[in-house]
Amino acid sequence: MSKREAIFPEGRHALYDQHGYSAAVRASDLLFVSGQVGSRSDGTPETDFETQVRRAFANLIAVLKAAGATLDDVVDVTTFHTDPEAQFETIMKVKAEFFGEPPYPTWTAVGVTWLAGFDFEIKVVARLPSAASN
Repeated sequence: MSKREAIFPEGRHALYDQHGYSAAVRASDLLFVSGQVGSRSDGTPETDFETQVRRAFANLIAVLKAAGATLDDVVDVTTFHTDPEAQFETIMKVKAEFFGEPPYPTWTAVGVTWLAGFDFEIKVVARLPSAASN
């Protein structure tokens, strides 16, 4: 078995080192992106919920870019929410801005009780563009 091909965005943030994980791993034509949260570069969370969600998307985009991909290459999305009922309207608004036009990726939303000080997390699987053209 070959070694994992880890992908990290430029300016790799503190959470990767603190918790010992890769931002993403390339496997053939697929990119598996770890859950991205609304963390600043030092690993601390944004305090405003909408800002935290937007920062999570920005962090996701940075990881995708490091692999040569964009949100258009995303095929599967999983989001985690600490208070889904109260947060859903904001999440739908922000999500629509980033995944605006159909066809949409698949999406699973999961309510959780703890996200290490965060209130929203997004993880995705993307098909890498160079492989998609084959």
